[in-house]
Parts: sequence; C-alpha cells; structure tokens
Amino acid sequence: MSLAPSGPVRPRRHAAEDVRRRQLIEATIEAIAAVGFQATTLAEIAGRAGVSPGLVAFYFRDKNGLLEATLRHLAVQLSQGLSALQRRAPTSRARIRAVVDATLGPVQFDRRIASVWLAFWAQVPVVPRFARIQRIYERRLLSNLRAGFRAHPTVARLGGDEATRLAEATAAMIDGAWLRATLSPDAGDGARARAQVCAFVDDRLALLDLALLGGRRGDAPDTSGLST
Repeated sequence: MSLAPSGPVRPRRHAAEDVRRRQLIEATIEAIAAVGFQATTLAEIAGRAGVSPGLVAFYFRDKNGLLEATLRHLAVQLSQGLSALQRRAPTSRARIRAVVDATLGPVQFDRRIASVWLAFWAQVPVVPRFARIQRIYERRLLSNLRAGFRAHPTVARLGGDEATRLAEATAAMIDGAWLRATLSPDAGDGARARAQVCAFVDDRLALLDLALLGGRRGDAPDTSGLST
C-alpha cells in the first residue's frame, strides 16, 4: 500500500485536522503507557497534547472513542508494514515470516503499543464495538497466515485443514508473545519473540516434510492443540 497521496490534494484544513488527530492519538498512547487506561482521562490526554479537554472531546467524544481511533491507527500502520514486507517476500516461507515480522517488529512490538492493545483487549467484553474490531483483526491475521501456509508446497500437497491449524497455532504464539511483553518487563524482546515464532513455524514445516516424504499421510503432526 503506497503512502503517497493519490488524486487531488486535500484542503489544508483537512490536513491540519489529520495532524491534530495523530497528535491526540500519540498523546493517548503515552498516557495509557504511563498511567494505564483506567487512570487515563481526556484531561490527561489533553495535557500531554497541549490542548483543551474540550478539543479532545470534539474529535473523539469520549475515552472509548479515542481508544478506538488509536487502535484503528495502529491497525493501519500494521497493514502498511505488512504490505511492504510481503511485496519483498519471494517465497511462501518469506510471506509467513512477513506476518511475524510485521506483528512483532520494532514498530508494533513496543511496550507503549502493547499497553494500548492490552487496554483494548480488557475493554472488549464491555464495549460491543470493540469486539467487532477484535474479530476483524483476528480474521485478518489468520487470513494472512493461512494464505502463506497454503502456498507452501508441502502444506498444499497435504491439503485438508493443515494450513488452518498451522495458522491458528502461529497466531496463538504471536498473541502469547504480545501478552508476555505486556505483563513482564523482561519479555519485551521483539527479536527473541520473532525467533521463537519462526522456529516454531520451521519445526512444524519440517515435520510435515518428513511425514510427506515418508509416505505416511496420517503421521502429519496435529498443530491444533499446541500451546504458546
């Protein structure tokens, strides 16, 4: 996805509003990381952004609206990063790695960003529209992983639901890495998290290769119940 504008240049007023929204979103990330979501108020965000609380309310209505806008902003960043990585991925294995690198890379896999995701997940049970956003995020993550696994020659030959099982297990490992990074200061090493997930993928694919080469279709490992 190109970051360059297409079509007519938008009026300056709209560009200025975009800048203001990004400023408020960045202030939201900083506030949640510093004091937690429950203690974050519109006044706290406004103070960090150097604006009035009324202006924050004008753009986002309430705290949930601001959190939703922040999550959508992060999701767009993630999508753009993944698209850039996938364009440079020559093989199915590289496409799977692109998903891992995008979700656990230095831009996204950051304690500040992780605190926002944790706040979002905590609000999902009580804010219905957040549950819809979560479902969309999960479907897209699984879809990208599943497409990479389906394109792998061994998985394609095995057929069935193998790509789905591998995608679900890999997604669970990614989510586990995020949770550990949020809850434990010592677990926020993105390079280590990426290496662990990629090692898991390589191990699963190697086992499938062995099962296929040995002509034992029934020996293909069941990845559906693997823990993170």
